[in-house]
Order: sequence, then C-alpha cells, then structure tokens
Amino acid sequence: MLKLYVGNKNYSSWSMRAGVLLKESRIPFEEVKVRFDALDAQSTFKQSLRYLTPVGKVPVLVDDGFAVWESLAIAEYLAEKFPDRHLWPRDARARARARSVCAEMHSGFTALRTHCPMNIEASLPHIGALLMRDQPALRSDLERIVAMWSGLLDEHRGPLLFGGFTIADAFFAPVCSRLKTYALPVPEKVSGYMEQVFALPGVKAWVDDALAEQDFRDFEEPYRVSR
Repeated sequence: MLKLYVGNKNYSSWSMRAGVLLKESRIPFEEVKVRFDALDAQSTFKQSLRYLTPVGKVPVLVDDGFAVWESLAIAEYLAEKFPDRHLWPRDARARARARSVCAEMHSGFTALRTHCPMNIEASLPHIGALLMRDQPALRSDLERIVAMWSGLLDEHRGPLLFGGFTIADAFFAPVCSRLKTYALPVPEKVSGYMEQVFALPGVKAWVDDALAEQDFRDFEEPYRVSR
C-alpha cells in the first residue's frame, strides 16, 4: 500500500494537496503524520524524514520503498500509476492548462503564502483586512486567483475548475482555506467554487482532522499567541 507522510493538518498546505488528491480519488493509502516541532535540521521533524527525502519536507509518498517528494511530482506519479482515476483532465488542452495553473501555484503566489499562512482552525478576518490594506502584492495575488478561477469555471462550466475533480482542485484547496481564514474578499462565483471544494469528501475529511488536532504551534502562528 502507498504510504503518505504529512505534517500537522492545520498548517501543512503542501501535505493537504497530496492528502486530498489521494482521498478524493479513492486511492488506498496509509497516512503517517510527522508532527511539526521545529524546522531546524536537528528537529525531530527533520530527523524523522531524513531517511526518506533529502529536502526534509512533507509530503512524501512512499511506494514499495520508493520515495517521491514535492506535491507536483507526487501528483504526476499518481496520475501515471492510476490512469483510470483521470486525475488530470482528459482533453489535451485542458490537461495542459491544468498543469500550467498547478505549476503557477507551486512556484508563485508568494505574497499570499507569506502573509496568509494556512491555519484551518483560525478565523482572522481582522488580519485579512489589514493585509489587504497594507500589502499590494497580496492584492495582486488575489486578483490573479479570482481571474484564474473565474475564467476556468466559465470555460469548463464548473462546478470545479475543470468540470469534475482534478489535481488542480487539490492544489487550490489550501488556497480556499486561506481565503476563508483571512476572509479575503472574492466575488460570488469564487465563493461558490470554494463551497464546492469544502464539500468534497476528501477536503472535508482533511478539515475535520485539522480541527481535531488542537496542536498549537507557536512558530506557525504569526498572528496569535498560545492561550
């Protein structure tokens, strides 16, 4: 059976992408959570992963002793291993576009990821309002997300970015979480898409687990302090 190593579900956006993809696609796997304790090289977290991946990050997918790291590489590996699941769109041009937007997410949206770290359990609308006022790069990232999602939903007639569930929706699920946590302003079409994503069984299962963790990590919390 496949084994997926993930971090704290409340905070680990990259883990969420791989976990949601496997769960929503009904691919059997065993999940192993490696708790965030610190991010330095000597941390228990890093030491737990050093025999699996040279980068010491999650997620890591292990298939019969073979490790694959980085979310996009994991997604491609799963798409090739399970072609019957149609994890990418079937149409060649739609498939290329889905790969394009996933790569854009993988390498971009730096302001959103920096200023609005994923925190499923938190509700920080006041922080979101201040960030939208003071961070033009964040506003730019949000504009791009709105334009991207709106265009894809129009082109493929929803309810998800390419009609049915694909890798692209798994990749943007953590973005939906960020937009919700910080109450960033989006048009009705985008909020409707977010509702569809949160209703996916794979996403709902991840969110439920994140809420149940109750594992406050100070170094993942730039806007709150432990009570």
